[in-house]
Amino acid sequence: MAEVGAEANPLRVAIIGSGPAGFYTVSNLFKQKGLSVELDMYDRLPSPFGLVRAGVAPDHQKDKSVIRSYGKSAENPNFHFFGNVEYGTHITLEDLREHYHQVIFTTGAPVDRNLRVPGEDLIGSHSATEFVAWYNGHPDFADLTFDLSQESVAIVGMGNVAMDVARILSKTPEELEKTDIADYALDALRESKIKNLYLLGRRGPAQAAFTPAEIRELGELNATEVTVREDEARLDSASIKYTENNPDKNVQKNIDYITQYAGREIKDKKKLLTIRFLVSPIELIGQGGKLHSVKLVKNEAYISDDGSVRARPTERIEELPVGLLFRSVGYRGLPLPGIPFHEDWGTIDNLQGRVCSHFGDVLQGLYTAGWIKRGPTGVIGTNKTCAQETVGCMLEDLRAGQLLSSKVSGRDDLIEFIRSRQPRMVTYEDWKKIDYAEVSKGAAENRPRVKFTSVDEMLSFLKG
Repeated sequence: MAEVGAEANPLRVAIIGSGPAGFYTVSNLFKQKGLSVELDMYDRLPSPFGLVRAGVAPDHQKDKSVIRSYGKSAENPNFHFFGNVEYGTHITLEDLREHYHQVIFTTGAPVDRNLRVPGEDLIGSHSATEFVAWYNGHPDFADLTFDLSQESVAIVGMGNVAMDVARILSKTPEELEKTDIADYALDALRESKIKNLYLLGRRGPAQAAFTPAEIRELGELNATEVTVREDEARLDSASIKYTENNPDKNVQKNIDYITQYAGREIKDKKKLLTIRFLVSPIELIGQGGKLHSVKLVKNEAYISDDGSVRARPTERIEELPVGLLFRSVGYRGLPLPGIPFHEDWGTIDNLQGRVCSHFGDVLQGLYTAGWIKRGPTGVIGTNKTCAQETVGCMLEDLRAGQLLSSKVSGRDDLIEFIRSRQPRMVTYEDWKKIDYAEVSKGAAENRPRVKFTSVDEMLSFLKG
């Protein structure tokens, strides 16, 4: 038999998860000169693209343009998409071992971390991830409801997701109706009574995780004024030292915008967004089981032994009246059947992308990339270099003959096998039909697309 990776015996790789890390893995492997490879991508939803489709804010269409490059990879005749097929349900690790030389897991970090404070389970306390998925039309979250009749809302966190939530709640329906926001979400936002929004960060302006573009956009809102308390906008001694030693120009850009918002006149707009720094929720307070207010502790910044700026609580306590709260304080992956998982970190145990046991022993032929590999850090493009690192390990192991098996079943047998497990499997050609229908309906309404928001909707459409 020909060597694995030769034209007569292509390297067969399964990718579990169809988000950015998965597609960057695909494009990287297809670029390898002299390597013949067949790539099969699995996703539990009929739609590919993961976070780009269901996580990027609807008013950030430019960020979704990466889908075009992913689509080019998907058009390669050696690529196959198995949509509506769930790992652990329709296909197991044992099945994959029979059909592939290598398997890579790129399932992301789909759930929020908790605040771990009393009252977090009150009605009105939500995960930012759930809200984002809801307004993006993710089928798992389309049936959720959020009480937008509240006048005051708090968003806990200072990353881009927190900024997205604040911006979507701050925009007018007219600003959103030309996006691909889910129709039911737009209808709900039309009835919103929110007047006061609070962005809460436990550290100072110099440690904020959002990008300059995100903080700049808040100052461009039509119906919402943005303000920062002047005392919280000023850098403390720890942050001054931090900025002096930090070469990242984005840090100073963020500080400049924050300083600008602290000094600007508050205009008479429908809503007011107040950005708070050095405050942490310590308790959510309810009335009749519903969120009524959040108790905050004022923090002070200090430089830790490792040189990072951290926050520690003082004795100053305040209570902020809010009826709605979204937490956005970090994300974690979910464990996958048969794959070692680090519960504390929320990632697959791995060494530079090679899946390993809890003891550090490499599990031959199994790999990971993206947030499930390294944790929820960076932007969409960060997954490109992450995938490159993992692919480098995969190629090294291929050359060393360290594969799941040197002889695997062909794709035709696999497709027949998958259909026996999941008769409602969705191919990439099927997805293109769904995509065309969404875009066509959107064009009729002068929108990028109008999404199907349930799996049954998509499957019924394909059935005709």
